[in-house]
Amino acid sequence: MTGSDNAESGEGGVVRYAVVGLGHIAQVAVLPAFANAQNSVLVALVSGDAEKREALQRSHNVALATDYDGYDELVASGEVDAVYIALPNHLHRDFTLRAARADVHVLCEKPLAVSEAECEQMIRACEDAGVRLMTAYRLHFEAATLEVAEIARSGRLGDVRFFTSSFSQDMKAPDSRLIPLEQGGGSVFDLGVYCINAARNLFREEPIEVTAFSEYGRDDRFVECDEMTSALLRFPHGQLASFTTSFGATSTSSYRIVGTEGEIIMDPAYGYAMKLSYQVFVGREKQAEKFFPKRDQFAPQLIHFSDCILRDREPGPDGHEGMADVRVVEAVHRAAESGEAVTLAHVPQRQRPGLGQIIDRPAIASTEPPELP
Repeated sequence: MTGSDNAESGEGGVVRYAVVGLGHIAQVAVLPAFANAQNSVLVALVSGDAEKREALQRSHNVALATDYDGYDELVASGEVDAVYIALPNHLHRDFTLRAARADVHVLCEKPLAVSEAECEQMIRACEDAGVRLMTAYRLHFEAATLEVAEIARSGRLGDVRFFTSSFSQDMKAPDSRLIPLEQGGGSVFDLGVYCINAARNLFREEPIEVTAFSEYGRDDRFVECDEMTSALLRFPHGQLASFTTSFGATSTSSYRIVGTEGEIIMDPAYGYAMKLSYQVFVGREKQAEKFFPKRDQFAPQLIHFSDCILRDREPGPDGHEGMADVRVVEAVHRAAESGEAVTLAHVPQRQRPGLGQIIDRPAIASTEPPELP
């Protein structure tokens, strides 16, 4: 065990969670992860689908379940300490504010919200209520990602100059990620946040300028959201990061970070249901290649967040980290719409993930959703 694994001792007790939203990611990853997070216990489910709610309540032996109309009563009941919000993006703010009003902590899926203004409201509401807000960046606890970042800043690659990434999948309709852009739909909100977050934390800087191009309308899936977007981010010390995301292409998940002396290739880079790997080259010589078995990437989030609640400290990927990516997503969309570069004010971040955050948990047995009525 490494890093924050000492959190699992559950000093001060355990944290009781309600999972809000029972879509695919909740079924295959979030709900099973509680078995690997000893300082966290699943006590409630919230969903508008009665059959799904009741079936998952039975299969996970959960005491409480309610529809969305009962959410306020649930968070005010004293039966839950925290919520894990796994709802469509445009609902994140509302359900976070309602939890904060009830003095309940919030672990929210990324993107944190659909605008920087909404993120600010969520951060302020949680701060005013004295509750913790964490953005669910599972890769901030994952060994391959953190080792690559450490190599990038170690000097082995020389002066790191550019980052390039592709992240794509052929999205089938209907899907909540194909909702209108203003509601948080499209490839940049869903996939681009991974590329943006990786670039920001590999460079340990915040971008100051963005250009982008988007494609829409190739078929009925992409009338109200982008099918594909390519973006270029400029950083304050001359580094460049480019990425392409797509909902209409075969699956890819990789990035390359290149310095004056060498490069790192990570492929696959972003997945939670697969092995990850990286290669390090100095000059033309491969110096290292490392493979990481498939692991549970969701339990570490629960372990870390519960530990922060129990010990009264700020989580690693907090609300400001989530807002940092959303402000870039907004800039990407503005640049693509206008055809002009968008300037961002330089906002230094308070935190960067490091090797001390690695939490290792065995893989969840299945990545297929359970059979429901």
